[in-house]
Amino acid sequence: MTDLHELCNLRDRPITYTYLDRLTQLMNSGVPATYTVEEATSRALAATTTPLHLLCNAIPPDLDKSELAVVEEMVDILFEHGAGWSLTDANNETPGCILIRRDLARVFPSIYDRIVDAGVRAELLLRKMAEFGLADGFTSAEDVDPASNQQAYLDTKLEYVENALVTKDSRDAVMMDWEREIMQLGADSIFLGAQQDKDVSVLNIGFGMGIIDHMIQAKNPTKHYICEAHPDVLAKMQSDGWFDKPNVVVMPGRWQDNLSKLLNDNVVLDGIYYDTFSEHYSDMLDLFDYVVALLKPKGVCSFFNGLGADRQVVYHVYNKLIAIDLEQSNL
Repeated sequence: MTDLHELCNLRDRPITYTYLDRLTQLMNSGVPATYTVEEATSRALAATTTPLHLLCNAIPPDLDKSELAVVEEMVDILFEHGAGWSLTDANNETPGCILIRRDLARVFPSIYDRIVDAGVRAELLLRKMAEFGLADGFTSAEDVDPASNQQAYLDTKLEYVENALVTKDSRDAVMMDWEREIMQLGADSIFLGAQQDKDVSVLNIGFGMGIIDHMIQAKNPTKHYICEAHPDVLAKMQSDGWFDKPNVVVMPGRWQDNLSKLLNDNVVLDGIYYDTFSEHYSDMLDLFDYVVALLKPKGVCSFFNGLGADRQVVYHVYNKLIAIDLEQSNL
């Protein structure tokens, strides 16, 4: 290991400000904050065990306040010099994953929050770079989502089985019955602003198994718009009579191609629910532009997005991102 890697193993206690002096010297000498153990030992780069990984693995659970302050500043210095929040080591763990596994995200939230905040900054920067065509070669956390290829999903055969909608060949779950509780919360929320309205109109984007649409129908809205893109789901809706319900308007196709029609028809909505499969977080951001235009003043938009479901630190990053994006959209 190099001097940088040894330093981040925190072998000497107490952890004093001499660690900061040495780390600053190494960074100023040009040693990359992302210099991996694998690079240092000439191993194949199948993993990226960075100094930040080593530090998160080495943090003693019994840090006192002065030691904690030093470790916090070490994390800050590494991020200031380009440390990666989402790189994975030989165990497929990010630095945040290591803290969660060791229960240190709970014990030392100030350290974990630094990693989450670095993730938020990185994602916002990548988004801005993408606007100017400068993001090639950089990976966003949402790019690792395996269900993010929409056209491939729309071309994939689906099958309804007991308590689930799955892809026919790989048996990947598109929707499952365990989501019912979440759907009920969503259905209740989109009617919150409609209590004084005589005519109530709501929109669901993504039918799936129709769980939330049955809940919406139970509330008997004046108009119930359903936007669904997958041909197998549309066929199921047709056979189950959804196209024939008097207060239901089925809009076949992608919401990106349908919502402008509602705007052109001067439709305003009391509630919008969004839960699609195989879409990026950036797609949901595009939706917010429509939401602002389509919702009544007291209307409610509710959504379910599983981004980061397999990696808790990514989930926490996107929790913060969504708060920022909703505020910027005046929602």
